[in-house]
Amino acid sequence: MTAPSPDTPAIRELLGSLLDAGIAAAHPRKCLVGHLPPPVPGRLIILGAGKAGGSMAAMASRFYRQEHGVPEERILGLAVARHGYGEDAPGIRMVEAGHPVPDAAGIEATREALRIASLAGPDDEVLVLLSGGGSANWIAPAGNLTLEEKQGITKALLRSGAPINEINAVRKHLSRIKGGRLAVAAQKARRILTLAISDVPHDDPSVIASGPTVPDPSTLAEALAICERRGIPLPDSARALLTDPSNETPKAGDLAFARSEYRIVARPIDALEAAAAAARAAGYEPVMLGSDLEGEAREVAADHARLAREMKASGRKVALISGGELTVTIRGEGDGGPNQEYALALALALDGEEGIAGIAADTDGTDGGRGKATDPAGGLIDSTTLARAREQGLDPAAMLADNDSTRFFATIGDLVQPGPTRTNVNDCRIILVG
Repeated sequence: MTAPSPDTPAIRELLGSLLDAGIAAAHPRKCLVGHLPPPVPGRLIILGAGKAGGSMAAMASRFYRQEHGVPEERILGLAVARHGYGEDAPGIRMVEAGHPVPDAAGIEATREALRIASLAGPDDEVLVLLSGGGSANWIAPAGNLTLEEKQGITKALLRSGAPINEINAVRKHLSRIKGGRLAVAAQKARRILTLAISDVPHDDPSVIASGPTVPDPSTLAEALAICERRGIPLPDSARALLTDPSNETPKAGDLAFARSEYRIVARPIDALEAAAAAARAAGYEPVMLGSDLEGEAREVAADHARLAREMKASGRKVALISGGELTVTIRGEGDGGPNQEYALALALALDGEEGIAGIAADTDGTDGGRGKATDPAGGLIDSTTLARAREQGLDPAAMLADNDSTRFFATIGDLVQPGPTRTNVNDCRIILVG
């Protein structure tokens, strides 16, 4: 049996603590309350969506009911989060729905959210609490598009390796709530204030949860071109929507946005900077590789492995830290996600190199998977990873080719499984060198 090097347990524990520091920095309990506005004379309509939808709603409920004594009759709200990510929020109805593939619970919740938004009057404030995952949780197929057809399109886009901005451009043009349409529903309100936790590269409000309260810069023609370029099969109902000029999303200058404000309360860089501070306290020099990285997970991993080797050769003791949203073009039959695939590819590229260890995980607590709250968030690797896997009869290269990273890390006991974190600022990848 291959024994871990003497410092391996400590390094593995340190990697986990650095990830935890990043996640904690982006949780609503830390980032949201300072941005909540004071109560208004009219009603407060609270609408939340995404993996942090439940925790954001819970914080808002406590803020207004307990700290400000707002009576129950002046709060009207609904929040929808991924299954397993709900949280008790008195006065705000909590719904759990499908992610990344939408389900019927999401349709019912979205229908109700649009109805509530339409009730807003000139004395009411609409508070929209958004986070990553909102695109799947707020699901309102437009036209004659069915849930099953929307699910099929979503699955095909996810398998194609399309980046999130392309996926959301298509989603927005097939929806009655995305791409600014929620703002249209609530446009009679005194104000629409959106507070968002960003999970997307470059923190683009039109991409976070598919931008339900902001103008949409993407077009019908672009959405159709994405589907054609990616080979996405389109049912007649979807093609009709993508070729109908009257189905275009609202753009900048639309009166629906006249009283709409938008603030980002947590960004991916916030989590990475917290991880960097913790690494510095542990004696490592943080080297930030960027919070907006995109690309194929296995290709980015190979680049990072080369950089880690260079840092080791120079004698530096560093923590290479990166975020963003990597993609996986699925070619095999296995299970996994971008962070697990990155970690497996990193292990292969390092080939047992001593003195280098890494962790890659999605800050929301799940990485790919089957839409369950128990899905893994990522994987952890060190110099013993490949040897231990081969002793278990695994072929790491073949498993990477089959996109079978979950089984790989589960077999050797190196899945990262924090459970639902109830926030989402995308990926956090840390490589310790030296």
